[in-house]
Amino acid sequence: MKQFVVIGCGRFGKSLALKLSELNQEVLVIDQDEDVVNEISPFVNYAVTADVTAEGVLEDLGVQNFDVVIIGMSSNFEASVLVTATAKELGVDTVIAKVKDTLHGKIMTKIGADKVIIPEKETGLRLAHSLTKKSIIDFIEVSEEFSLMEIKAPKNWTNKMIKDLEIRNKYNLSIIAVRRNEDIIINPDADLIIGDSDILSVVGKTSDIEELVNITND
Repeated sequence: MKQFVVIGCGRFGKSLALKLSELNQEVLVIDQDEDVVNEISPFVNYAVTADVTAEGVLEDLGVQNFDVVIIGMSSNFEASVLVTATAKELGVDTVIAKVKDTLHGKIMTKIGADKVIIPEKETGLRLAHSLTKKSIIDFIEVSEEFSLMEIKAPKNWTNKMIKDLEIRNKYNLSIIAVRRNEDIIINPDADLIIGDSDILSVVGKTSDIEELVNITND
Protein backbone atom coordinates (compact mmCIF):
# COMPACT_ATOMS: atom_id res chain seq x y z
CA MET A 1 0.00 0.00 0.00
CA LYS A 2 1.16 3.51 -0.82
CA GLN A 3 0.02 6.82 0.63
CA PHE A 4 -1.32 9.48 -1.74
CA VAL A 5 -2.35 13.11 -1.38
CA VAL A 6 -4.74 14.45 -4.02
CA ILE A 7 -4.93 18.25 -4.00
CA GLY A 8 -7.85 19.69 -5.97
CA CYS A 9 -10.93 17.55 -6.41
CA GLY A 10 -12.29 18.42 -9.83
CA ARG A 11 -13.20 15.73 -12.36
CA PHE A 12 -9.58 14.55 -12.67
CA GLY A 13 -8.77 14.66 -8.96
CA LYS A 14 -12.03 13.01 -7.95
CA SER A 15 -11.69 10.10 -10.39
CA LEU A 16 -8.08 9.62 -9.33
CA ALA A 17 -8.84 9.67 -5.60
CA LEU A 18 -11.79 7.29 -5.92
CA LYS A 19 -9.86 4.80 -8.04
CA LEU A 20 -6.83 4.89 -5.71
CA SER A 21 -9.17 4.19 -2.82
CA GLU A 22 -10.81 1.33 -4.73
CA LEU A 23 -7.31 -0.09 -5.24
CA ASN A 24 -6.88 -0.15 -1.45
CA GLN A 25 -4.42 2.73 -1.25
CA GLU A 26 -4.35 5.31 1.55
CA VAL A 27 -5.69 8.60 0.22
CA LEU A 28 -5.85 12.14 1.61
CA VAL A 29 -7.95 14.60 -0.42
CA ILE A 30 -7.54 18.36 0.05
CA ASP A 31 -9.81 20.95 -1.53
CA GLN A 32 -11.00 24.46 -0.71
CA ASP A 33 -14.65 23.62 -1.40
CA GLU A 34 -16.24 22.17 1.72
CA ASP A 35 -19.15 20.67 -0.25
CA VAL A 36 -16.72 18.80 -2.51
CA VAL A 37 -14.80 17.51 0.51
CA ASN A 38 -17.98 16.36 2.25
CA GLU A 39 -19.08 14.54 -0.92
CA ILE A 40 -15.90 12.50 -1.29
CA SER A 41 -15.04 11.98 2.39
CA PRO A 42 -17.00 8.69 2.76
CA PHE A 43 -14.91 7.10 0.00
CA VAL A 44 -11.34 8.00 1.02
CA ASN A 45 -9.29 7.73 4.20
CA TYR A 46 -9.07 11.45 4.84
CA ALA A 47 -10.68 14.53 3.28
CA VAL A 48 -9.79 18.05 4.41
CA THR A 49 -11.03 21.52 3.53
CA ALA A 50 -7.99 23.82 3.37
CA ASP A 51 -6.23 26.56 1.43
CA VAL A 52 -3.03 24.79 0.38
CA THR A 53 -1.41 28.08 -0.67
CA ALA A 54 -1.45 29.40 2.92
CA GLU A 55 1.89 29.22 4.67
CA GLY A 56 2.43 26.09 6.72
CA VAL A 57 -0.81 24.34 5.73
CA LEU A 58 0.79 21.49 3.77
CA GLU A 59 3.26 20.80 6.55
CA ASP A 60 0.53 20.95 9.20
CA LEU A 61 -1.48 18.40 7.20
CA GLY A 62 1.54 16.10 7.12
CA VAL A 63 1.90 15.76 3.35
CA GLN A 64 5.63 15.16 3.90
CA ASN A 65 4.69 11.77 5.32
CA PHE A 66 2.99 10.62 2.11
CA ASP A 67 4.64 8.82 -0.80
CA VAL A 68 3.02 10.75 -3.66
CA VAL A 69 1.37 14.17 -3.96
CA ILE A 70 -0.84 14.79 -7.01
CA ILE A 71 -1.76 18.41 -7.71
CA GLY A 72 -4.92 18.74 -9.80
CA MET A 73 -5.33 22.52 -9.84
CA SER A 74 -4.30 23.26 -13.44
CA SER A 75 -6.77 26.17 -13.65
CA ASN A 76 -4.80 27.99 -10.94
CA PHE A 77 -1.26 27.86 -12.26
CA GLU A 78 0.26 30.11 -9.60
CA ALA A 79 -1.17 27.93 -6.83
CA SER A 80 0.08 24.79 -8.57
CA VAL A 81 3.58 26.25 -8.79
CA LEU A 82 3.59 27.20 -5.12
CA VAL A 83 2.24 23.85 -3.94
CA THR A 84 4.66 21.89 -6.12
CA ALA A 85 7.66 23.81 -4.83
CA THR A 86 6.47 23.52 -1.22
CA ALA A 87 5.84 19.76 -1.47
CA LYS A 88 9.34 19.17 -2.82
CA GLU A 89 10.84 21.39 -0.11
CA LEU A 90 9.04 19.27 2.48
CA GLY A 91 10.74 16.20 1.04
CA VAL A 92 7.88 14.45 -0.77
CA ASP A 93 9.43 11.76 -2.98
CA THR A 94 7.05 12.07 -5.93
CA VAL A 95 5.09 15.16 -6.91
CA ILE A 96 2.76 14.94 -9.92
CA ALA A 97 1.15 18.07 -11.33
CA LYS A 98 -1.80 18.37 -13.70
CA VAL A 99 -1.13 21.16 -16.22
CA LYS A 100 -3.01 22.91 -19.01
CA ASP A 101 -0.41 22.53 -21.73
CA THR A 102 3.16 21.59 -22.60
CA LEU A 103 4.55 25.04 -21.68
CA HIS A 104 3.11 24.88 -18.19
CA GLY A 105 4.42 21.34 -17.96
CA LYS A 106 7.98 22.46 -18.71
CA ILE A 107 7.76 25.13 -16.04
CA MET A 108 6.44 22.71 -13.45
CA THR A 109 9.22 20.26 -14.26
CA LYS A 110 11.83 22.97 -13.76
CA ILE A 111 10.52 23.77 -10.29
CA GLY A 112 10.58 20.15 -9.19
CA ALA A 113 7.54 18.21 -10.44
CA ASP A 114 8.53 14.59 -11.04
CA LYS A 115 5.74 14.05 -13.58
CA VAL A 116 3.27 16.33 -15.34
CA ILE A 117 -0.17 15.33 -16.55
CA ILE A 118 -1.93 16.94 -19.50
CA PRO A 119 -5.62 16.01 -19.08
CA GLU A 120 -6.21 15.38 -22.77
CA LYS A 121 -3.54 12.68 -22.63
CA GLU A 122 -4.09 11.21 -19.20
CA THR A 123 -7.13 10.43 -17.09
CA GLY A 124 -7.37 10.02 -13.36
CA LEU A 125 -8.30 6.36 -13.77
CA ARG A 126 -5.30 5.69 -15.98
CA LEU A 127 -2.91 7.44 -13.59
CA ALA A 128 -4.28 5.53 -10.61
CA HIS A 129 -3.50 2.22 -12.27
CA SER A 130 -0.02 3.24 -13.35
CA LEU A 131 0.82 4.48 -9.84
CA THR A 132 -0.31 1.35 -8.02
CA LYS A 133 0.49 -1.59 -10.30
CA LYS A 134 4.07 -2.13 -11.39
CA SER A 135 2.94 -4.72 -13.93
CA ILE A 136 0.87 -2.19 -15.89
CA ILE A 137 2.72 -0.47 -18.74
CA ASP A 138 -0.24 1.47 -20.14
CA PHE A 139 -3.98 1.74 -19.61
CA ILE A 140 -6.53 3.07 -22.09
CA GLU A 141 -10.25 3.47 -21.41
CA VAL A 142 -12.08 2.30 -24.53
CA SER A 143 -15.46 3.09 -22.96
CA GLU A 144 -16.94 3.40 -19.48
CA GLU A 145 -16.95 -0.39 -19.19
CA PHE A 146 -14.13 -1.67 -21.42
CA SER A 147 -10.40 -1.02 -21.37
CA LEU A 148 -7.16 -2.03 -22.98
CA MET A 149 -4.10 -2.61 -20.86
CA GLU A 150 -0.50 -3.29 -21.67
CA ILE A 151 0.88 -5.52 -18.92
CA LYS A 152 4.12 -7.34 -18.25
CA ALA A 153 3.68 -11.05 -18.83
CA PRO A 154 2.77 -12.61 -15.44
CA LYS A 155 5.45 -14.98 -14.18
CA ASN A 156 3.06 -17.92 -14.08
CA TRP A 157 2.19 -17.40 -17.77
CA THR A 158 5.72 -17.53 -19.15
CA ASN A 159 6.91 -20.49 -21.21
CA LYS A 160 3.31 -21.51 -21.80
CA MET A 161 1.21 -21.40 -24.96
CA ILE A 162 -1.64 -18.91 -25.03
CA LYS A 163 -4.21 -21.64 -25.61
CA ASP A 164 -3.08 -23.50 -22.47
CA LEU A 165 -3.68 -20.41 -20.32
CA GLU A 166 -7.41 -20.41 -21.19
CA ILE A 167 -7.46 -16.64 -20.74
CA ARG A 168 -10.86 -16.15 -22.33
CA ASN A 169 -12.51 -18.85 -20.21
CA LYS A 170 -10.79 -18.00 -16.93
CA TYR A 171 -10.67 -14.22 -17.11
CA ASN A 172 -13.12 -13.25 -19.90
CA LEU A 173 -10.27 -11.37 -21.62
CA SER A 174 -8.43 -11.49 -24.93
CA ILE A 175 -4.77 -10.95 -25.82
CA ILE A 176 -4.83 -8.86 -28.98
CA ALA A 177 -1.09 -8.22 -29.32
CA VAL A 178 2.27 -9.24 -27.90
CA ARG A 179 5.23 -6.84 -27.85
CA ARG A 180 8.48 -8.79 -27.91
CA ASN A 181 11.59 -6.58 -27.95
CA GLU A 182 11.17 -4.46 -31.08
CA ASP A 183 8.54 -6.71 -32.66
CA ILE A 184 4.77 -6.50 -32.23
CA ILE A 185 2.74 -9.64 -32.86
CA ILE A 186 -0.84 -8.66 -33.72
CA ASN A 187 -3.62 -11.17 -32.99
CA PRO A 188 -1.14 -13.81 -31.79
CA ASP A 189 -1.65 -17.44 -32.63
CA ALA A 190 -2.99 -19.68 -29.86
CA ASP A 191 0.22 -21.75 -30.06
CA LEU A 192 2.44 -18.74 -29.29
CA ILE A 193 4.60 -19.32 -26.21
CA ILE A 194 4.68 -16.35 -23.81
CA GLY A 195 8.19 -15.09 -23.07
CA ASP A 196 9.26 -13.70 -19.70
CA SER A 197 9.94 -10.23 -21.14
CA ASP A 198 6.81 -10.04 -23.33
CA ILE A 199 4.38 -7.12 -23.01
CA LEU A 200 0.79 -8.21 -23.54
CA SER A 201 -2.05 -6.03 -24.85
CA VAL A 202 -5.15 -7.31 -23.07
CA VAL A 203 -8.68 -6.09 -23.81
CA GLY A 204 -11.92 -6.66 -21.93
CA LYS A 205 -14.06 -5.29 -19.14
CA THR A 206 -12.11 -2.99 -16.85
CA SER A 207 -13.23 -4.98 -13.80
CA ASP A 208 -11.94 -8.23 -15.34
CA ILE A 209 -8.58 -6.67 -16.20
CA GLU A 210 -8.23 -5.31 -12.67
CA GLU A 211 -8.99 -8.75 -11.27
CA LEU A 212 -6.35 -10.29 -13.53
CA VAL A 213 -3.71 -7.80 -12.38
CA ASN A 214 -4.60 -8.37 -8.74
CA ILE A 215 -4.25 -12.14 -8.88
CA THR A 216 -1.11 -12.32 -11.02
CA ASN A 217 2.39 -11.40 -9.99
CA ASP A 218 3.58 -7.79 -10.35
